[in-house]
Amino acid sequence: MRVPIQREVSLIDLGPIEYQAAWDFQTRLFNEILSIKMSNRQVPKEQFSPTPNYLVVCEHPHVYTLGKSGSEENLLVSGEELKALGATFARINRGGDITYHGPGQIVVYPIFDLENFFTDIHRYMRSLEEAIIKTLAEFGISAGRIPGLTGVWLDIEDPVKARKICALGVKTSRWVTMHGLAFNVNTDLSFFEHIVPCGIHDKGVTSLQKEKGYALSIDDVKQSLIRNLISVFEARLANSEETKVAL
Repeated sequence: MRVPIQREVSLIDLGPIEYQAAWDFQTRLFNEILSIKMSNRQVPKEQFSPTPNYLVVCEHPHVYTLGKSGSEENLLVSGEELKALGATFARINRGGDITYHGPGQIVVYPIFDLENFFTDIHRYMRSLEEAIIKTLAEFGISAGRIPGLTGVWLDIEDPVKARKICALGVKTSRWVTMHGLAFNVNTDLSFFEHIVPCGIHDKGVTSLQKEKGYALSIDDVKQSLIRNLISVFEARLANSEETKVAL
């Protein structure tokens, strides 16, 4: 007898939130799922509890985050210059190098137990990318992947023009995920000039606004992305409206 599979996903829209507060919140959900999985190991299989899945959506003030395998040399400004930019810096426990989060960017943190879906990290990353690719297509933008480079890119066949529109970085433990993706919608791209984005020197970054030539409704893009994430993972929303939470 297997652990009950839970394909429902609870949507939690935190809105604008400081990076550390969101990190603490997703860590709490991550540890909750791990705790359930550990408890299941102590009881007969017929008493196993299903594990929940959460899709946390938010938007951060200006912040640069550096993954555990990244180099601080890819942050090109000093502490004083960071203050002048109104930005902060955080070294965090996801994979990947340095990236930027800020207003006009949709950040998504799937806190999933992959044993409810599939136990394949490569497939998980490609599924996140696929949801972004499908969302961009709905807004008239053709996007894809570049072999060896994580994320979603435009003009993938042209090494000179290729540019990233969505960055990914995750952490997993016992098939439970945290961190996720950052999708540039109406993002101020000048903030990327102060880092080597994802440690990649020869590729640029872009946003949906830059590609379309006008600002888009964050809510419209967010709803499209949520719908595509749920579809790609063959999941279903546990709640018809965003869950309201007290941090």
